[in-house]
Amino acid sequence: MPKSGSKRAAPRRFRKLLVANRGEIAIRVFRACTELGIQTVAIYSEQDRLHLHRYKADEAYLVGAGKEPVRAYLDYEEIIELAVAREVDAIHPGYGFLSENADFARACQAAGIVFIGPSPDVIEAMGDKVYAREVAIGAGVPVIPGTDGAIETLDEALAFARAHGYPLIVKAAMGGGGRGMSIVRDEADLRDALARSQAEAAAAFGSAKVVPIQGTII
Repeated sequence: MPKSGSKRAAPRRFRKLLVANRGEIAIRVFRACTELGIQTVAIYSEQDRLHLHRYKADEAYLVGAGKEPVRAYLDYEEIIELAVAREVDAIHPGYGFLSENADFARACQAAGIVFIGPSPDVIEAMGDKVYAREVAIGAGVPVIPGTDGAIETLDEALAFARAHGYPLIVKAAMGGGGRGMSIVRDEADLRDALARSQAEAAAAFGSAKVVPIQGTII
């Protein structure tokens, strides 16, 4: 609570907001901004040039020319350069893609753009699933069984599975939003699930690190 007589800082009002995402995620943010009287900016990859989110914003621009879609939306240097050129006040990352990228949040701050989300330090702590687990354990928060660190090989995954049983989940260590996550119900599925999660994690977050955790299938 502020001390008696102290003044609360006036909330900052955004004039123009860019959504560094696509699809329904972006459309929902644009809808809210329209209700608040905030101008909106969409970005789209070459493959998404006809997607609906492009037409729901006041302005829309191509990013990542010549790149596959995921890499286009992860090119935060180009996105920030565009935002500065178009006088954007704030960037909303949605979820997935850049939403858990601390470097992106810092780059927004350096460019004088508000990153709508946690601080870079919080993202760094919670975006890395291995470190986030360590923080939780250190704080006395109960956690489900998982490896102490990220894994890279099938042998490491097999050792965990044989110790803790199935089902289990293999998920990206450096990102979220459901990307890089695979449910494994038995040993026959583990090799493909591990390779699939590593490939998607590398494409979406720039790191193939994954962690297996014990899961429950309902």
